[in-house]
Amino acid sequence: MASTRKSIAAERQVVLVGFEGMQLLDLSGPAAVFDAATRVLGASGGGPGYELLMATPGGEDVRSSCGMRIGADVGLAAIDPAAVDTLLVAGGRGRTVADGDPRLVGELPRIAAGTRRVCSVCGGAFLLAAAGLLEGRRVTTHWAGCEDLARRYPGLTVEPDRIYLRDGDVFTSAGVTAGIDLALALVEEDHGPEVARTVARWLVVFLQRPGGQSQFSERLEAPVPPGSPLRPLVDRIVADPAGDHRVNVLAEEAGLSERQLSRVFARQAKTTPARFVERVRVEAARDLLEAGALPVEAVAERCGFGSAETMRRAFLRVLGVGPGEYRARFASSGELSLAAAVA
Repeated sequence: MASTRKSIAAERQVVLVGFEGMQLLDLSGPAAVFDAATRVLGASGGGPGYELLMATPGGEDVRSSCGMRIGADVGLAAIDPAAVDTLLVAGGRGRTVADGDPRLVGELPRIAAGTRRVCSVCGGAFLLAAAGLLEGRRVTTHWAGCEDLARRYPGLTVEPDRIYLRDGDVFTSAGVTAGIDLALALVEEDHGPEVARTVARWLVVFLQRPGGQSQFSERLEAPVPPGSPLRPLVDRIVADPAGDHRVNVLAEEAGLSERQLSRVFARQAKTTPARFVERVRVEAARDLLEAGALPVEAVAERCGFGSAETMRRAFLRVLGVGPGEYRARFASSGELSLAAAVA
């Protein structure tokens, strides 16, 4: 990531906060959006763009988690909050060390107090939380860290399936590439949808990507303890998504009434039996759509949906996108060609 420069007609200062072991794309993705917006505005005479400033705890250069060295423009202590329009904090593996660094966590509240808006990408939400800037707010982060964030900071309302989320003047986003979605939303707020749409088209990304980040999660893991009467049921459902998992069948197997089964599911799995079965089937269908060339109808039958239409409705409820669109996004080009040939 090159040292910051003044952009064409730059006026809004964006401070990008990095640290040793940060995720490079957390900052380079938003930086590319702001840079493209500035160029679009400069070419069209549409007004001031953005000045990007790379800041690290002590003003030192840092290495990202992939090993790439990033040049710093300034240390956080030297930043004048009155000059900052947007403060954007990265995440990454190094944030577990960074959230104990007083040069970072100690400076964030001072800078945030004078800025128009405060933002985080991915695990950057942990740094904002450690600095006390998220208390009482609705927030999100990478899907793999949502449970940990909620446990460590019980004063937050963590919404796991959001790509990005605004609560007042604080914006948080999901993992890695979600920083691009967030930056596009900021550009749209500043300069309107046409500028944001032009930037998205130039960068070849969605202006507003459909669905939430559950599209990108790993196979469902229910938080059911080993000794629970649900454990055998959960194991059987996951092992055989297409099996007979009607509530009355599950209740009989567990030796519970249907009402008791629903109560235990709500308490331990945080969902209903039917919704759990649906999510497991969606997860199984995702694997088949990603890995093979089976027609959608065959995937639906193999995963217990009964019909392609039933599977489509389940995908929309769980992932926010249909099976065809999901396959188009996540299957390899070779798999897509083969799927088209046999469909």
